[in-house]
Amino acid sequence: MSENKTQAFDIKKAAESKIANVDFENLAFGNIFTDHMLYCDYKDGEWGTPVICPYAPIEMDPSSRVFHYGQAIFEGMKAYKDEQDDIWLFRPDENFIRFNKSATRLAMPEVPEEVFMEGLKQLINIDKEWVRKGKGNSLYLRPFMIATGHGVIAAPSAQYRFMIILSPAKSYYTGEVKVLIAEHFSRAANGGIGAAKAAGNYSAQFYPTRLANQQGYQQVIWTDDATHTKLEEAGTMNVFFRINDTLYTAPTSERILDGVTRKSIIDLAKREGINVEVRSVLVDELLAAAKDGSLKEMFGAGTAAVVNPIVGFSYQDTYYELPKQDKPLSLEIKDKLTNIQYKLAEDTFGWTVKI
Repeated sequence: MSENKTQAFDIKKAAESKIANVDFENLAFGNIFTDHMLYCDYKDGEWGTPVICPYAPIEMDPSSRVFHYGQAIFEGMKAYKDEQDDIWLFRPDENFIRFNKSATRLAMPEVPEEVFMEGLKQLINIDKEWVRKGKGNSLYLRPFMIATGHGVIAAPSAQYRFMIILSPAKSYYTGEVKVLIAEHFSRAANGGIGAAKAAGNYSAQFYPTRLANQQGYQQVIWTDDATHTKLEEAGTMNVFFRINDTLYTAPTSERILDGVTRKSIIDLAKREGINVEVRSVLVDELLAAAKDGSLKEMFGAGTAAVVNPIVGFSYQDTYYELPKQDKPLSLEIKDKLTNIQYKLAEDTFGWTVKI
């Protein structure tokens, strides 16, 4: 953690709220934003005063390094409102730690804990009316940092801006999800930035995902860059496979993001007595399990969707439909995890943090 200290927050509230114009029952994910945002600038080797102000466009120099060399990182988090109108964060310490790991990997300065954590809390408190009660409702939190120093020389920026914006949310994915197993494209490579939550990781996925969409698949299951024999992630999420009564998921690495939802599911499943194996799962294993009927479920796991069941997959032009389960383990795990997030069940892990 950085030891840099910041001054008190500079807060400038919006003259009026736009919340009355928002249809909370019909929200497209990530399209509507709350009344306020936070920013804090890094210059001359130190962080300035964090500012909370009305949500608005920002002005930037066309030569800002983020546009030319991709120094941009972010996190995805959620805030939840319980039945007593208290607001809770879920494992924000994990997001803070991962954010600064991403910063280090992209040669960016670490953000001080008091800016990240206290900034989240103050911003959410100001826009607390945007957090709606009810399971499925949440406030999506997007902390991010970009290189703002100007000049097109290929070198790390000397100036940065850390920001937080907030977006009311419901479910991320809807409908049945079918996936295509990648045979050529890869999400990340050894020695690269796959373990960082860097903007470039996501832009690199768009083209192969578009190709999959054109074939009728919603997402791609990425395979390793060297051999394309190891199953790694599903779209923008970590991925789990249930073969017989064991859950399998790939270990984190330089190629695979250390997902907060992923590690929470692993701990929760173990608490519930479910056998979990964290190891590389081979494409051939998945094909064999699909053919002999031992493959029961596949699902993605991430902040936005929490758990996203997969109904089938394609590999080398052959489609494999997964059997329908009377009581899917994926949905049972999702229910138990979201009950903790919404304070509908005891948090035996100490994961939730009150705003």
